[in-house]
Amino acid sequence: MAKFASSGPTPEIQPSLTDTYFNHTRKVVMANGDCEVTYAVFMRRPVTFAGRLAIEWITAMAKARGATLKIEQLYVEGAWIGAGEPMCYITGPFSVLVDLETIFLQRLGPACVAAYNAYNMCMELPNVAFLAMDARHCAGSEMAELMAYGASVGAAKAKAKANAIGFVGCAADATAHFFGQAKGRGTMPHALIGYAGSTVRAAEMFHQTLQDAPLTVLVDYFGQEITDGLAVAAHFHDHSKAGTLSLRLDTHGGRYVEGLDTQSSYAVLERNVPQALRGYRTEDELRLLLGTGVSAAAVWHMREQLDNNGFNKVKIVASSGFGPDKCRVFALANAPVDVIGTGSYLPQIWSQTYATADIVAYDGKPRVKAGREFLLYK
Repeated sequence: MAKFASSGPTPEIQPSLTDTYFNHTRKVVMANGDCEVTYAVFMRRPVTFAGRLAIEWITAMAKARGATLKIEQLYVEGAWIGAGEPMCYITGPFSVLVDLETIFLQRLGPACVAAYNAYNMCMELPNVAFLAMDARHCAGSEMAELMAYGASVGAAKAKAKANAIGFVGCAADATAHFFGQAKGRGTMPHALIGYAGSTVRAAEMFHQTLQDAPLTVLVDYFGQEITDGLAVAAHFHDHSKAGTLSLRLDTHGGRYVEGLDTQSSYAVLERNVPQALRGYRTEDELRLLLGTGVSAAAVWHMREQLDNNGFNKVKIVASSGFGPDKCRVFALANAPVDVIGTGSYLPQIWSQTYATADIVAYDGKPRVKAGREFLLYK
């Protein structure tokens, strides 16, 4: 048997993963005579079209069943699609298509929402590189594939529209190809620093073992982001001077970065970006500007301390909760961050990822359930 030409469930396991009523319907149609049907596919919210993996899968499934589909894709990859607008029409034998709907929609909706979120994040911070760090938050490898693909589509759109840097890599080898990379990217988790007993020692061990890997050091483990960051920069002086050292802030939201509190956070922003504090700000915006965790003030504070100690070429990587809203606030504060590691383009409300497919024609004759007439061919 030829290799199945798609990621996603193979023909052998697909029936066990689809809705039972679709399996029943397929048996009924095969027993009573087939017909040609046309499905209209849409979503109930605005999205960025990221349908390639879904379309490749359903095309491969049809081929495995000896059928060829007619797929009318109404939008190019990366296009904005409004709520309720058909994104594609799929025509083929009813017996071939009916039980493929479940997995096709699973592979479509979440990727489109991830692409929409990733695009907005990249547009808010076009001069910042993003790393897709969603793998641990995904419910399995198939979701990880869809999320990485969606992020790559959103990033490509932002690059085309605004020359944004966008997403330049991801955490896992398996999905690195979506970003034009052979391998995933990443340095050290908090666990390595706990194992080493100090931030500097963890950085030493990492660099000695993986000399060719980029040197990005996590500095929040002991709650001494500034102290440990400066110690690492001094220890790796050559890297600091060459601009090949990065410090990563991942401070949790239960405390301030070392040296900050509410008053000093205001002061940091007042010195560097006073305009960020002018005008009306919501409570959420104020929290992201100068609250606990990795706030805009925290990044400015780290930048100040590095520059004041002669480490102006050391880069800052930030992570922790960087969704579209946080990126917008960081843009407002012109936060001096070089790279953002995030998995927060993942859909926050999963029900918004639901795609829908309805049959709009049987053997070429228009017919659709009441209330879905808007899906008929115009």
